[in-house]
Parts: sequence; structure tokens; C-alpha cells
Amino acid sequence: MPSGGRSTFQTKFFFAALSTAIIALAVAGVLFATTMRRQTDERIASTLVSEARLAAELIARDTRPASIAELDEEADRIGALIGARVTFVASDGRVLGDSSETLDAVLHMENHLHRPEIVDATATGLGRSRRVSTTVNMEMLYVAVPVTHPSIAFVRVALPLTDVRHQLQAVLTATGTALGLALLGGGAIAWLFSARIGRRVRVIAEVARRYHSGDLTPPGLNYGRDELGTVARALDESVQEIGRRLGEQARDRSRMEAILAGMVEGVIVVDAQERLQLMNDAARQMLKVPDPLIGRHYAETIRPPAVAELVAATLAGRQPEAAQFSPPRDSSRTIIARAAAATTSEIAVGPYSTLGPLGALGTKPGTRFALAPGVGYGAVLVLHDITDLRRADQIRRDFVANVSHELRTPLTAIRGYVEALLDGDASPEEQQGFLEIIARQTQRMERLVKDLLRLARIEAGQEPLDVTTCDTRALVHTVVDDVTSLADARDQRLTVSVSNDVQMLRADAAKLHDALRNLVANAIAYAPEHTTIAIAATRAGYRAELSVSDEGPGIPEADLGRVFERFYRVDKSRARDPGGTGLGLAIVRHLVELHGGDVRVENRPEGGAKFTMSIPLGARTSRSA
Repeated sequence: MPSGGRSTFQTKFFFAALSTAIIALAVAGVLFATTMRRQTDERIASTLVSEARLAAELIARDTRPASIAELDEEADRIGALIGARVTFVASDGRVLGDSSETLDAVLHMENHLHRPEIVDATATGLGRSRRVSTTVNMEMLYVAVPVTHPSIAFVRVALPLTDVRHQLQAVLTATGTALGLALLGGGAIAWLFSARIGRRVRVIAEVARRYHSGDLTPPGLNYGRDELGTVARALDESVQEIGRRLGEQARDRSRMEAILAGMVEGVIVVDAQERLQLMNDAARQMLKVPDPLIGRHYAETIRPPAVAELVAATLAGRQPEAAQFSPPRDSSRTIIARAAAATTSEIAVGPYSTLGPLGALGTKPGTRFALAPGVGYGAVLVLHDITDLRRADQIRRDFVANVSHELRTPLTAIRGYVEALLDGDASPEEQQGFLEIIARQTQRMERLVKDLLRLARIEAGQEPLDVTTCDTRALVHTVVDDVTSLADARDQRLTVSVSNDVQMLRADAAKLHDALRNLVANAIAYAPEHTTIAIAATRAGYRAELSVSDEGPGIPEADLGRVFERFYRVDKSRARDPGGTGLGLAIVRHLVELHGGDVRVENRPEGGAKFTMSIPLGARTSRSA
């Protein structure tokens, strides 16, 4: 049946089978009709010959002479017996009797001596002819045979061909009816077979559509045992094998993508034609490339000359040394790049696209790259961001230098005064002063070593929190009591303000006490004399904020981000040494971070600096550094 303007396979198969049946039946019908007509003609002709000879035999038995009237009457009798036209012809061609004509008509009939059947009967003893009779004006079949009789020389038997056609028409009608019934049966059988095969083809087509849409679930159908079923099973097994391999490829691609996406190192792949084939997220971030031009010349995306030199050297077959460079517009960072030649895959990368024609096998939207099989020699670059390593190395160097300096200063003073004491030239009062200086420098060294050890323990996770519910007001007043003598020595006033909504706090009271004491001591040391230092505890959302504000000169903007580094001092000249170790604020930052909080510093609009510790109200019950 036509569907959607197209003939279905079932319809085509049906019409093909029906056409074959029609042609076969038509050929068979024509052959049968032709054969039957020939056989009928031969049978009728044979019958006429027999009847003619029978009539001749009957005439030959009567040897007496007879008149034309008697002969015509005898012709009528014999014609009635055999059911055909009987004509008696004399040896000179005169008609002596005719079963189809009256006596008067017989007397006036033409001479039959030259009739074809009479001529043949004279010559061969049997004459046959098919022609239109001039006497009865119709097509006749004539058979003439010679006869032994005193008057009659030939007996001719004729049969109208209309009778022959009537006999043949009955046979042809029966034949046509049989052929029609056979055609109907053949059409029904063709429809049944075409419907069955059409259903199987539709099932196979539906499975093919499922496969095309990406659903490779095995259908579990019985395709049959014939050639169509064999082909369907072979295609089904092929698709399943392809699906299995695509699944393995997708899993391999997903693993590769996960590996590349999770790498902190940048990965760049360039093919033999210098086209950029792959660039993972880490490489894009390092080189500040938002939209890599995949499939284009790498120089259109990657600008640093060091990278271009590495790629050119690698593609030329050399083994270049690692190169260091800074990414564009970010000279503070350092990147080291290494390149190697490799037999790379042709990497089918759609920029920021989902890959694959099958949705069940494609990657998630937003995937930046994917690998596809192929061959070619190219270059693989691996980028390492060593900025943090450089910074860590610089911090280590600064730490060693600062520790050396902090230890050398008191050691130099101690050594000088010890040498002065050893000289013995000092008075008892001077000796006492020297000893006091040596004691102060020794205490300074002791505090430095103690702070270093504590900082190392905190960073190593050796000082876990012991969280309890503590009274914030009592904690602040304890700190004030500890530093009151220092503030009094500089004629400074300490003020305390604790909000009612932070009266109680979950924290490690000892560590919080040390952090707050360091901030207050730092403010006392750097704030001018005769000023006020304000200590406040307030609530900000789900956090408690403990702040220490002074009325000093404040901190330069360039130094605000570094005051919590170890040994960092705003006063670079060290003209006025307040006696600290330079580690107090670093210890404060670590202790606050142990509580899950943070510490910040800012300059007050009215002058001076303000240090704020922000700690969650529900601090965790225990935590290591």
C-alpha cells in the first residue's frame, strides 16, 4: 500500500508476484487455447473424414441406378444421421444431391468439378477445404472422398465453422474461468506471502531506526531461518559488535577526558601540519586563552614565543630543553613547558561541542576535547605552573634570611657585652647593665625559638583544637589583664566592648586567648603613647568577630596583604625595634584558621589599624592544623 507517497516493500512484492502470476497464466492460457483450437479443428476434421467415408460406404452398397430426386432424398437422410451437410457429386461435377438444398436448388447448383476438395479427392482419394460456400453463403469445412457408385463419383461432407467455433468457445470459456480462478488464488497467495514478508521487513526497518537513533538495545526478535532472517541476524550482530566497540571507545574517551580535565598540568597537542588539536582547561587557564581555535594553526591561539620555539623544534625532530616563560598579561606567574614528539591521534575536536552522532555515546555538553583514531607525527606540550613553587622557594629563602637575621642581632649584642665583661674594664654598675642587656637578648632569642617551634607544630597538625563553651567577656578581660602592664608603660588605655549576642562562644579558649593577646600586644607595641586601644566582640551573621583597633599611623596599602607573613615588618629600617619576634601575626592567622575562621586587617578612616578575627559561632569540636 502507498504510504506517505511511497510504495512499501509489501506492495512492491505483491505487485511483482501478481504480475508474474498474470503473465504466467496469460502465457499458459494462450498456449492452451491455441492447442485446444488446433486439437478441436483436427478432431472435427477427422470426424468429417470418418463421416464422409461412412457415407461413401453406405452409398457404395446401393449399386442400382437412381434418379436425382432419390439421390437428393438419400443425401438428406444421411445428412440428418451424421448432423452435417452431405453433397453427392457426379464424375462430371454435377451436384446430384445436397442435404441443405431443395431438389430445385440442387438442379441449378454450380458444377463442383473444380472445387478444391473435389480436385484433391480425385488426386489423392481425400480432399479437404476451408472456404465460404457460395451456395449457403457461410464459411464451411469440406471433406470429400471418392465413392464406387453408378451415378455418384464423390461424397462431400461439410460442417459450418460456426459450429466449430461454438464447440471451441465452450472450451475457451471453461479455460478462461479456470484461469480466472487460478489468478484469484494466485493473487491471494501473493498477498499472504507479501504481507508476511512485509511484516518482517517492517520489523527489521524499525530495529534499524532504533539503531540509527542511538538505541543499541538488542531487540530479541526471531527473524526466521530463511535468507532474509540470515541477513537480519548478520546485520544485528554487526551493529551489536559496533555498539560494543563504540561503548568501549566512549569509556576510553571518557577516562581520557577525565584524566586530562583533572590534570593541573596543561596539555597541548599539535599535529604534523602545525594545527592545534587539543588544549585542556588547565592549559587554557595558564595561557589566558578563552576560546582555542581547534583545527587552526597553533600560532593563532598560542602567543608566547617560547611555546612556538618548542613546537617548531619538536616538529623538526629535535629534543628541545624545557622553556620557562610568563603568560600574557601576567608577569607574576612562571610556567615551565616541555615538549616531545609523539605519534598522535587525529584529534576530532569540536570547540565546546558535544561529540558523536549517538546521543547515548556522546560526551556531556561543555566537553572541551575528545580523541578520535588516526595517525600522524606531532608535538605534545605539557605546561607546569611553578609560580607557587617559586613563591614557596622564595618564602623559604626569606625565612632562612629572617631567622638568621633575628638570631644574629641578639647573638651579636650578647657576644659584644660578654667580651666587654671579659675585658674587666667595666665598673660594677656597667657590668650590671651589660648583664641586663644580655638577659633581655637571651629572652628575645628564647621567645623567637619558642614561637618558631609553635608555628612548626601548628603547621604540622600537632596542636589539635580542644573546643569548649567559653565566656567571651571573661576571655577578653583575661587578655586585658595580661597586657595591662605593657599598656601602662606606654600610658595607653584599653577599652572593652562585648556584644550580648556573643556572650558565649564555642572555641579553644587557650588558643583564642593567645591569638587575641598577640593582636593586642602588637597594637600596644606599634601604637603611639597616650592613645587608646579598643577591643570589641560583635556578631556578624553566624560568626563572632573579635577586633582590636589602635590609633597609630596605620599600615601602607602595599603592605596590608603581607602583614601576616612570618618575619614581615612594615618598618623595614628597624629603626625602632619593639622587641617582637615577627611571628606573632603569622601565629594568629594559623590559630584562627584552626577554628575555621579568618583574620583580616584594614586601616580605619579616622586613623590607625583594625585587626579582626572572624570565627564561626558553632566551631567544630576538634580539628588538627
